[in-house]
Amino acid sequence: MRIVVMGSGGTGGYFGAKLARAGEDVTFVARGKHLEAIRAQGLRVRSAIDGEWTVTAPAVERLDGLAPADIVLFCVKAFDTEAAAKAIRPVVGPDTGVLSIQNGVDNEDALARILGPGHVLGGAAQVFTTIETPGVIVHTVLGRIVFGEMDGRETPRARAFLDACRRASIPAEISGDIMRTLWEKYVMIVAHSGMTAVTRCPAGVIRALPASRRMYRLLLEEMVGLARAAGAGVEGAVVDAVMGILDSQPGGFYSSLHHDLTHGRRLELETLQGHAVRLGERYGVPTPTLFAVYAALRPYLDGPPALPA
Repeated sequence: MRIVVMGSGGTGGYFGAKLARAGEDVTFVARGKHLEAIRAQGLRVRSAIDGEWTVTAPAVERLDGLAPADIVLFCVKAFDTEAAAKAIRPVVGPDTGVLSIQNGVDNEDALARILGPGHVLGGAAQVFTTIETPGVIVHTVLGRIVFGEMDGRETPRARAFLDACRRASIPAEISGDIMRTLWEKYVMIVAHSGMTAVTRCPAGVIRALPASRRMYRLLLEEMVGLARAAGAGVEGAVVDAVMGILDSQPGGFYSSLHHDLTHGRRLELETLQGHAVRLGERYGVPTPTLFAVYAALRPYLDGPPALPA
């Protein structure tokens, strides 16, 4: 299967490397020192679950002149969605699927506006990975993909990608209601990323302290209220389910938002907590806890805030 990985950071690099190792025709899109390292030494994965390996595959900065892909695995940060969507146009043929594996619930709409709705698939990645150094991906926990066509159909391209995932030993599943799947992840990730970032503490600390645990649950309850208002089909039972996930995760489990915050990087805050707060305003759903998290993190949106003169 011809696969282009747009965004070869933690998530794209990990899944792309597994697909390449299994023999799929994978091209990585990267930039800067990460691109140079992949070209010179291959892409190395250090996984707490799968061990350590290196794959050698084409790595490019631009896609001009390349053949159309069967699937573009679209893994950029949400704030780069529009620019990256325009950048993949050269490899989007009539039947190419663009599978968004990003945080949030509005990336698919942005992709459809730029590329056309017939190309877009939604996906939820359950994984925690980071770039340790250029050319090296560290995989800590999980590693599953749930994806599907936006209209719920099971198409040949979706089935072909599912088969490729199975060949690569990637746990994967096709969802017949991908918007519900995206919202279920959105409910969880907004709460978990917000709490780990605001407290600078991992799951083990948050779940052990009654006040922090209560705040985590309040975030989930507000998110479920938004999901109901949006007609996403997410029910209140998801609150207890996510609390169970919190209790089952390793005590040192953080989030990508926490990682970006503590490393002085731009945050996906507007896609996560910011979008949720704006949905609350649109639907008339109170989100006081969400707003508190958003307001506390907003000064760090573009990295460490500059002090006023």
